[in-house]
Amino acid sequence: MAAPKKGRSASAQSRPGRALALILIAIVALTGGMFASGHTTPRLGIDLAGGTSITLEAVNEPGQPNAINKTNMDTAVEIMNRRVNGLGVSEAEVQTQGDRNIIVNIPRGSNSKEARDQVGTTAKLYFRPVLMRQASGAASSASPSAGSSAGSSASPSPSNSSGAQKATSGSASPKASASPTASATSQGRAVTDALKAGATPSASGSASAKASPKASTSASPSASGSGSAGGGVQAQYAALDCANPEQRATAGKGAKTGETTVACGKDGTVWTKFLLGPVAVDGTEVSKAQAVYDTQGASGWQVQMNFNSTGSKKFADVTGKLSQMTSPQNEFAIVLDDQVVSHPYVRTAITGGSAEISGSFTQQEAQGLSNMLSYGALPLSFKEQSVTTVTAALGGEQLHAGLIAGAIGLALVVIYLVVYYRGLSIIAVASLLVSAVLTYVIMSLLGPTIHFALNLPAVCGAIVAIGITADSFIVYFERVRDEIREGRSLRPAVERAWPRARRTILVSDFVSFLAAAVLFIVTVGKVQGFAFTLGLTTLLDVVVVFLFTKPLLTLLARRKFYASGHRWSGLDPKRLGAKPPLRRTRRPSAPVETKEA
Repeated sequence: MAAPKKGRSASAQSRPGRALALILIAIVALTGGMFASGHTTPRLGIDLAGGTSITLEAVNEPGQPNAINKTNMDTAVEIMNRRVNGLGVSEAEVQTQGDRNIIVNIPRGSNSKEARDQVGTTAKLYFRPVLMRQASGAASSASPSAGSSAGSSASPSPSNSSGAQKATSGSASPKASASPTASATSQGRAVTDALKAGATPSASGSASAKASPKASTSASPSASGSGSAGGGVQAQYAALDCANPEQRATAGKGAKTGETTVACGKDGTVWTKFLLGPVAVDGTEVSKAQAVYDTQGASGWQVQMNFNSTGSKKFADVTGKLSQMTSPQNEFAIVLDDQVVSHPYVRTAITGGSAEISGSFTQQEAQGLSNMLSYGALPLSFKEQSVTTVTAALGGEQLHAGLIAGAIGLALVVIYLVVYYRGLSIIAVASLLVSAVLTYVIMSLLGPTIHFALNLPAVCGAIVAIGITADSFIVYFERVRDEIREGRSLRPAVERAWPRARRTILVSDFVSFLAAAVLFIVTVGKVQGFAFTLGLTTLLDVVVVFLFTKPLLTLLARRKFYASGHRWSGLDPKRLGAKPPLRRTRRPSAPVETKEA
């Protein structure tokens, strides 16, 4: 049994080139992926790249004087943090300041502007039925009443120069009937699973339909049957110009959930004004929303949302009523911060607690809407107190100082290795270089994939990793030197030292990785960057030691310079105080008595 074991050991010693080839292939593949993706440098955090710092102040709502408390502030911080990071803005910091302020720090990046816009929209999320809508400043279109037949349609009134809506009377021809066009439904449509590929609904073309002869001052009731809109709201709607930023900012402010109100929204590049009914579903009743790509049909990007039990019933009721209406009263508006972010139409009652909003969405639009649905309902209302731009000057100075400190520490480590280990220092320095290359390439790739951002604490974690990696080399080298002190030659010493060194290295790296994992879980913000980098470099240390350091030492042990114990190899038996070589000798035979003659 001893011979096969020896053969396996010899086979393992004779193939260190495989491990070196494997790590070389990995480096080439990762480097190629880095250049192919176009991200050749790590993504930087706000302290190194600059960004935007937003201060939000909580405000009291009517009837809720005690709403501003620690519980609601912590909940708002959690939702804002998920909202900005849901856009792919990693390393964003959201934290409270005092009793009623929240500070949001967003690193400079492709999505930082969108994150700022969504963080600023901190009011509650509501679903309201659409009573009327029209492009702001354009000719108005009459809205049929709730009592109109299912085939009735609205058409613009050329005599209306004031912008108010009037109901048309008489018979409308099929040509004049206005079906929802692509532009009218650019915000998407709500459909059930059976209607994913359904066509855009249009008005009946087989016969003309009678429009409601009601007066123009009375809007049609909402789908919830709450009654008609009051004349005051009608006047606000008629006078509202959503192209005016001041009017847009004040539209619908202070409206109660049970009241009809006005609001503005944007369809592409065109502002649209809306007359909306009372709240049908609260945004807090959305349990989940996500953007998905429809691979089965032609819908493209769509938003899937699920409601809780209460929201499911409410949504089924309102969509059942809306499905009996015609455009625009078959639409429901998703209102965030008194602004319409989407107004999909309904083709049929949506039951079961889930719905899909599809339309001409881009990926970014679908993800933005899903984030609003998921994280839009905050327990408090906030106003933007200040917005400041953070420069990277201070962080750049600190990074420069940190890199100098890291370079000095690395130089001291290399000097120590050269003086103490001499020829073995070549293996250690080469291993450090391989670890540095892997760390840099992986960090560059993690930026676009998981939105990892390199900040100052992360740089500190990478510098600390130099010592961890050097410790692994020292453990192995000292084990080899101990074997040589016992009188063994270099090649057997390399193989006999590896199992003991391997156990020590794995235990040491496991403790470091466990500490990094715990630190990453229990902390937030920049400290997580330190923990993540420390954990990543610890894993890379194991990879480098197993696939590079040990195989390289096995190959060099076959070289005469190291195998002969040259005085500059770091493995000189005399310098190490080695015992005489171990030799197997035969047991001396018993003395033979001399016979006398």
